[in-house]
Amino acid sequence: MAVPKYYEFYGAFLKSLKDGQIHDYKSIKQSVIAEKGLSDNDLAERLPSGKQTVFDNRIGWARTYLKKAGLIESPARALFIITEEGKKALSDADIIDDTYLTRYASFRTFVNRDDMQSSEINNSVDLSPEEQLEASFSEINASLADELMKEIMKLTPTDFEKLVVKLLLKMGYGEGIENAGNVTSQTNDGGIDGMIKEDKLGFSYIYIQAKQWATDRTVDRPEIHKFIGSLNERKATKGLFITTAKFSAGAKEAARNCMGSKVVLVDGLQLTKLMIQYNLGVAVETVYEVKRLTSDFGLDDF
Repeated sequence: MAVPKYYEFYGAFLKSLKDGQIHDYKSIKQSVIAEKGLSDNDLAERLPSGKQTVFDNRIGWARTYLKKAGLIESPARALFIITEEGKKALSDADIIDDTYLTRYASFRTFVNRDDMQSSEINNSVDLSPEEQLEASFSEINASLADELMKEIMKLTPTDFEKLVVKLLLKMGYGEGIENAGNVTSQTNDGGIDGMIKEDKLGFSYIYIQAKQWATDRTVDRPEIHKFIGSLNERKATKGLFITTAKFSAGAKEAARNCMGSKVVLVDGLQLTKLMIQYNLGVAVETVYEVKRLTSDFGLDDF
């Protein structure tokens, strides 16, 4: 099953505290996991950034919102107890969600909705603040990738090959080696468009095939076989086939089953993602820092 939305944890969180005793955060999470029937796969699901699990993110915001609404209290760090308002919510409310929490001024103030009444809000926003931030970040990068691809398609074939070599150098391949990367001659490339030195003496190379094809075109198995043939002629062990197009299932299978060489495929989507990640053709416009409380917080921090 999918991990419930953050507000769908409110009821289970309160139920874990219904005995009126103080409980630690770890035991509360275990109770919620059992209540919701979450599997190991559910608990392993991570946010797009990979920095936190979806469960930990959503249960964390459920805890924060319940506390801000005054339904739970924290007498000490990572310890929680239900309040009288929390007990009332468990016994009286059919559904405990954001609409319910907006009856409390402290919650409305926290989420900048102090001028709203409970009837004016619904749970149309299913994502926690971090998830909203990551979703917006992904949307911005998707738009940037689209614009970046349009510029890539304007390059000459030779400039595209130079771009690919430059990207690999930016990624750290051939680092510290003089003249580490180069583009081969257009008239006699033998199916190889560029090379990256992996050692200073040139004993090892990464051989590159770069195809600047229409983004809706597909690279099929025969193109990969030809590239593998070019690698075999050079007794090469490493090859990169990079394109602005897409790869068919057969092309991917051919790369996986290549004997004697390791062939990596990079399609148009991966190409733009790598260019954005390594700041090739793009520049940082704004940086937002998301911070958290340190685990060793104490008076020595002041």
